[in-house]
Amino acid sequence: MEVFVVSDAKAQAPSASPRSRRASLAVLSSGLLMTIIDGNIVTVAMPAIQNDLGFSAPGLAWVVNAYLIAFGGLLLLAGRLGDLIGRKRMFVSGLAVFTAASVLCGVATDQGLLIAARAVQGVGGAMTSAVVLGMLVALFPEPREQAKAIAVFSAVGAAGGALGTFLGGALTETLNWHWIFLINLPIGAVALVAAVRVLANDRGTGLAGGADYPGAVLITGALMLTVYTIVGSGERGTPATLALAALSLALYAAFAVRQTRTDRPLLRLRVFRSRTLTGANAVQILMIAGMFGFQYIGALYFQRVLGYGELKTGFAFLPAPVAIGVLMLGLSARVIGRFGPYRSVLGGLVLITAGLALLGRLPADGSYAVDVLPAMLLLGAGFAAAMPAVTGLAMAGAREEDAGLASGLFNTTQVVGGSLGLAVLTTLAASRTEGLLADGEETLAATADGYRLAFWVAAGVAAAGIALAATLLRPERGTTGTATPTQEQEPEKKQEPARIAP
Repeated sequence: MEVFVVSDAKAQAPSASPRSRRASLAVLSSGLLMTIIDGNIVTVAMPAIQNDLGFSAPGLAWVVNAYLIAFGGLLLLAGRLGDLIGRKRMFVSGLAVFTAASVLCGVATDQGLLIAARAVQGVGGAMTSAVVLGMLVALFPEPREQAKAIAVFSAVGAAGGALGTFLGGALTETLNWHWIFLINLPIGAVALVAAVRVLANDRGTGLAGGADYPGAVLITGALMLTVYTIVGSGERGTPATLALAALSLALYAAFAVRQTRTDRPLLRLRVFRSRTLTGANAVQILMIAGMFGFQYIGALYFQRVLGYGELKTGFAFLPAPVAIGVLMLGLSARVIGRFGPYRSVLGGLVLITAGLALLGRLPADGSYAVDVLPAMLLLGAGFAAAMPAVTGLAMAGAREEDAGLASGLFNTTQVVGGSLGLAVLTTLAASRTEGLLADGEETLAATADGYRLAFWVAAGVAAAGIALAATLLRPERGTTGTATPTQEQEPEKKQEPARIAP
């Protein structure tokens, strides 16, 4: 998504024909589809990857975390570089990097190469995603057309979630796990050629404008160290873990200080004056942490406890992303319009908490229809209600000139929530299982108990999101529930926001 929309260029009306803009929308959506599929396709194949390459339980999480950390840590920098060198050039370069890294993942035969290639994939994903929303808004400046385009874009994302889980199972079971990455080669090649031919050229402001490279190093290092600290906490002991946590906090503090002193900050700290924007991002971290943990731990439960194959696991996950996609397109806007974003967020989080709590009761001999499916539908409905509402609140809490930055911040906190949730929940599940095995518990029962603990903790995280939303997102008395910049931020001289022509 567009993350740093500051430019001295004056607004220009798009000259592309409706047909050309629709073709551009298709190309941009294909880039999103490939990254979304890749994020979901890996989850189902994790046990096969673990068996083939000999990953430990905490080490396996790095197959996902390596991608998420590089992606989340570089979004702000990639968005800024898109301003400087041109958004089309950044998008096309990102597709090329992502596709090449996918091939490296597909041919990996050891743990180190796979994790390194996944990190490079994250770099390509950040380069591509950082500029997509800005290009989309520039292509469709008229509000009604823009709303339709964003609806199509969102539907593609939901479809990618469903398709990713299915393809992950189908490719892993019929071929092998290597093909979940190699499938990106033909998709990426077609998208790359189409992007070069279809997307309109745009001019950046030039590299002379500069970017905060030291700031990018600090924030990426802070994110990586944070997840590393959590993932290995059970193996290295309390003193070392506390020392690493302190170092992580020092890196975050150094990044914050850097942003107050540089002329070209990656993150303008004034955006945090908005209670709504800050609260929405904090709530999203907790919500995504619980949901991402469900996806990862759920795949392990299906295969390690229920004995599902990869293809059956892919089918088992379909109800959740399908419910999310259908409800987002069909009902979410009506629910938010009827009850307001604040109540929609609270209601969605309640459903998510209930779904995760149900999963916390999963037995070792569980039934999919009785024990899993009801929870999965609750999670899908809750996410469909909460996610659009919390997105709207985050964007409503930003000034007009900070809209691009607010979008990038929201995208970054989404990745942070996913990586931290994955690290915490997998570590807890592994520690619980190992402890029970050491006490003589049977393997299947110990494994199921570890996953139950992870789901209960995820439910607690979602419940904390309810409390945070009730505290920080409650609308002012006499308002409709959607915060505006003038309600929450001190007045400041307003700058004319830049519009980037496609």
